Amino acid sequence: MATVAAAAAPAVTANDSHKKNRIQVSNTKKPLFFYVNLAKRYIQQHNEVELSALGMAIATVVTIAEILKNNGLATEKKVLTSTVGMKDENKGRLVQKAKIEIVLGKSEKFDNLMAPATTTESEAATAANDKK
Repeated sequence: MATVAAAAAPAVTANDSHKKNRIQVSNTKKPLFFYVNLAKRYIQQHNEVELSALGMAIATVVTIAEILKNNGLATEKKVLTSTVGMKDENKGRLVQKAKIEIVLGKSEKFDNLMAPATTTESEAATAANDKK
């Protein structure tokens, strides 16, 4: 077992660690606020998050980024747009799809804004214990 772990360790590259904070957004798979909350968690763990989407999901990625920015949780670091050639499932030919990647960084106010959620929960528990 130790041999397997030792063999797997060198395979981690800077590229792999960059992918750990990437969220590939879909319009159909999960609701909007699933991605918003996931992005908050990724920012907490990695200090930044990369949101990416293809085609019609681009509007969803932009919405997620704007929610995080407008709530003061994130700052915009980088926006990349491109087109990607993909095989059309129905016709079998190559089609160009729009792609966007938005990198958001942790804002200075992030920790202060995220703290009230945990503080109010502990305060509520304390208040409930005090009433007993």
